[in-house]
Amino acid sequence: MSRIFLDDAGSAPMLPEVREALLNLPEGNPSSPHAEGRAARAALDRARDLAAQDLGADRTEISFTGSGTESVNLALFGAARRLSKRGVVVTWAAEHQSVLGAVRRLQSEGHAVEVAGVDGSGRADADAIPSSAALVSIGLANNEMGSIQPVAAIIARAHEVGAIVHVDACAGPRWIPIPDGADLVSLSGHKLGAGRGGILFVRDGVKLDPLLYGGPQEWGRRAGREDVAAATAIAAALHTCGRERTFRSGVAARQAAGLRALLADLGGIPTGAEPRLPNFATCAFADRRGEDVLLAFDLAGVSASSGSACASGSLDPSHVLLAMGLSLDEALGSLRLTTGYATTDEDVSSAEAIIRSVLARQHSPLPSGRGPG
Repeated sequence: MSRIFLDDAGSAPMLPEVREALLNLPEGNPSSPHAEGRAARAALDRARDLAAQDLGADRTEISFTGSGTESVNLALFGAARRLSKRGVVVTWAAEHQSVLGAVRRLQSEGHAVEVAGVDGSGRADADAIPSSAALVSIGLANNEMGSIQPVAAIIARAHEVGAIVHVDACAGPRWIPIPDGADLVSLSGHKLGAGRGGILFVRDGVKLDPLLYGGPQEWGRRAGREDVAAATAIAAALHTCGRERTFRSGVAARQAAGLRALLADLGGIPTGAEPRLPNFATCAFADRRGEDVLLAFDLAGVSASSGSACASGSLDPSHVLLAMGLSLDEALGSLRLTTGYATTDEDVSSAEAIIRSVLARQHSPLPSGRGPG
């Protein structure tokens, strides 16, 4: 059975350009002085230069990490611990768990923390940043709803009060550009179609305490042998996404609009609102369990999700949907369909027929106001 993949936001399939870039990579240690090491160093330097070019940065502002989560953690822990508990660490209730988890840990270490609320679309408000803020973390776009955040306004407000700004850009940069002005920016390879790795942009002059101690790799920000393959992959993916962003976004917007209309026609309550990432189609059902619908989709050949893959396996409802004001039943009945670079119009047409058939027969009511357990 030919499958239809509608979970690009969960993990984008590896791009052909990435596969090509990974062919014939040297296997040496970039820190070694011999020929193999020099070849590996040259490959790592090429990846760093390419990433810097696409991010409009200096090469010394680019550090490769193992994942988007590591990039987020390095930014938040690294910056906050330099602040020595001066000022408030600010973020919003619908941010990714890698951000919220790091902020909760910082709070347990004695840092003052403020987690602001969001509106009904999962969107943050720059006015929530207090004058006492020292570090502010905001996502480029919400990873469950696709809602594009007012990043430029948040950067402006944070800098006005003298705070460092971290932008979690793991969701979104293949579809929309990253606004200028952030001090720290995290990217995730698998969200870009690289399959691996992460990047942390660190503006010149911003100092971080490392998470990993040892050698001087990555400008002293991340000790350990550099992963040349991961760096090559994410740099190639970032370059491809930047080159194809406008065209791909137009196609995705048309495809996702059709999926959103179908879900609404079948009784789904639309979640999120414009402006949103162009490839997102999200909704909630108050009378169906999302996990049951997704299983039926999967058996019929359609891959989709109910939210962040980082929270898969949890019986708890999405913290994003609850922060947006949805009821418990609606949060448990959420669906997220996201198209990608490889999604064809034929894929979407076939998926629509399957979705209509599944939802016509799938009905797993929840007792009013009650969740699992």
